[in-house]
Amino acid sequence: MKVIVASKNPVKISAARKGFELSFPGENINFEGVSVPSGVPDQPMGSQETYDGAYNRAVAARKLNPEADYWIGLEGGNIAHGEEMEVMAWIVILSKDKLGKGRTAGFFLPQKTIDLVKQGYELGKADELVHGIQNSKQKMGSSGLLTDNLIDREAFYVPAVIFALIPFKKVDLY
Repeated sequence: MKVIVASKNPVKISAARKGFELSFPGENINFEGVSVPSGVPDQPMGSQETYDGAYNRAVAARKLNPEADYWIGLEGGNIAHGEEMEVMAWIVILSKDKLGKGRTAGFFLPQKTIDLVKQGYELGKADELVHGIQNSKQKMGSSGLLTDNLIDREAFYVPAVIFALIPFKKVDLY
């Protein structure tokens, strides 16, 4: 089985790998990350824009590597709730004839981070400024920073990858 992950980010590739390996135990699965555009702003706002980014990435990966079995787009985004801001992500998985989708849980950002995102910073950069770290997007991410790494960025994505794989596992129902 060949899976194309629509990202070169090692955290996203690892989350895809873990979700697929848990869903298809014993399968020989090869993963490849590719850099493709999301077609949405670097910091998606709202559930629909975030979903569109994940979907667009999966479609672009399929066009780039049509020989694969699955293509997966992972896109994180923010949802405004009045003055508060929730972080979540959409996962879209395509095969040659099916689409699966899953959404992560959500959590709320601290005010300092919200203020930077509202100023136009991408969440990863805002995290770096607030927490004094470098390259958080390719490490623990916001979820890891705020949970003392109990739920790092990979762990945040894996359940949604598994949810997105349901139609491919339960083919008699989908």
